[in-house]
Amino acid sequence: MYKPRQRIAYPSSAGFWPDEAQAKAARLFSPLEAGPLFLKERSWVPAMVPWRASADGFVTDEVLDWYGRFAQSRPGAIVVEATGIRDIPSGPLLRIGDDRFLLGLQKLVKRVHEESGGQTRLLIQLIDFLAIRRRPKPETYFDRYLELTDRHRDVLNMADASDADIRAYLKTLDDEALKKVLSPREWETLEMGYRERVTDTHLPHIRDLPQTLPGLFADAARRAKEAGFDGVELHYAHAYTMASFLSALNTRTDGYGGVPEHRLRLPLDVYFAVRDAVGKGYAVGCRFLTEDCIKGGTGLSESTRFGVAFARAGMDFLSTSRGGKFEDAMQPKPGAAAYPYTGPSGYECMPQFLSDERGPYGRNIGPTAQIRTAIREAGFETPVVVTGGIHNFQQAEGVLAAGQADIIGAARQSLADPDWWSKMRMGRGDAVRLCEYTNYCEGLDQKHKQVTCKLWDRLDLDDPTVRLSQDGRRRLTAPRWRDGDKT
Repeated sequence: MYKPRQRIAYPSSAGFWPDEAQAKAARLFSPLEAGPLFLKERSWVPAMVPWRASADGFVTDEVLDWYGRFAQSRPGAIVVEATGIRDIPSGPLLRIGDDRFLLGLQKLVKRVHEESGGQTRLLIQLIDFLAIRRRPKPETYFDRYLELTDRHRDVLNMADASDADIRAYLKTLDDEALKKVLSPREWETLEMGYRERVTDTHLPHIRDLPQTLPGLFADAARRAKEAGFDGVELHYAHAYTMASFLSALNTRTDGYGGVPEHRLRLPLDVYFAVRDAVGKGYAVGCRFLTEDCIKGGTGLSESTRFGVAFARAGMDFLSTSRGGKFEDAMQPKPGAAAYPYTGPSGYECMPQFLSDERGPYGRNIGPTAQIRTAIREAGFETPVVVTGGIHNFQQAEGVLAAGQADIIGAARQSLADPDWWSKMRMGRGDAVRLCEYTNYCEGLDQKHKQVTCKLWDRLDLDDPTVRLSQDGRRRLTAPRWRDGDKT
């Protein structure tokens, strides 16, 4: 994992906790109404992938427990993890690409609404992603995956050699020699594993994405509405398909890449298709990046234009993130796939307590505020959700008071203490379990293990009512807090 060279320690801070009367008067706990998005308060649990779905994408009891636990604190909204819109194998990630998933998703909606007493709005994040393969061992790559061409034969001066002889010879070459033989993409596949890009328009299914994706997203949104979700969040962030269309690295020449207006075309087409499928009275928004945080990627000036365009199109909310790209990911070990949160851009998305001079907390607040200001100056009141290292009342209330955002999203702090919203409401900030930002949870996610928090996952393991992780070593949800408990 990437770590800033400065390695300055920034412990998380409790700051000022309100008493019950102060909390009641706070902006954080005031309602927000923006068309179909009505929140009883401005607290928001962003999408997190907990690796609890079944191997074929169905809701499990562990999924119900995960979201039910967050709902007990009754935040304004919870966003269900990135849920695949295609009906394709994708491991223990939730899917919504077929009607057969509806029953489980309906159970999830019912569980959250019951646990929150109907106070929490439940949205589901809809995602599309392209193929990525594990990094192969060199001998496997040369024997099975490298497609030999005349160019390889010419560079090697082996025009008359058999394929077997060429493959055997390639295994004897060092890295410098291989770089002269392999194309840049072939070298990348050997070093990082194969990964599709939206610019691979020589592949028919990539070329046709502008035609296929609007319908896939629209069908998924229709299912979300049928399942009872209060809205959908279109995943236009990080390393995945829609963010890749928005990125300045998108050089497609078919009208869907190049200049910002063309890169916006498919994300807007998807939104309009979704809107047609669910109607004007249903909450539809997106999550997108304030900055790609990679060389040649989209910067804040362009993402500000994107935010205004999304607001003008009629989205009901916008949620911001930053970074998290494949382009600067660390090299995976053979047999593992690249993980987009291991490089510098990944650090920008999920910074640790060991940081640079800027510190890990609130790195996305300033860019988000700039986008929100542009949206307001353009005449739109679209609510903006900010996330990124917010972990105490003072931070959250300060952001809202300064008009930097309209809704406060907190992922890792909510994982560390699912009850922290209710503790603040009750004037019990002294009982909040603060996230330490060691990114223990991220390490589990990278290994595709069920995500938990080190601050509570070893507590009361001998309790027979506690549901344990697959390895039997960790509990899967935080212990329930009651007023009077210290934590």
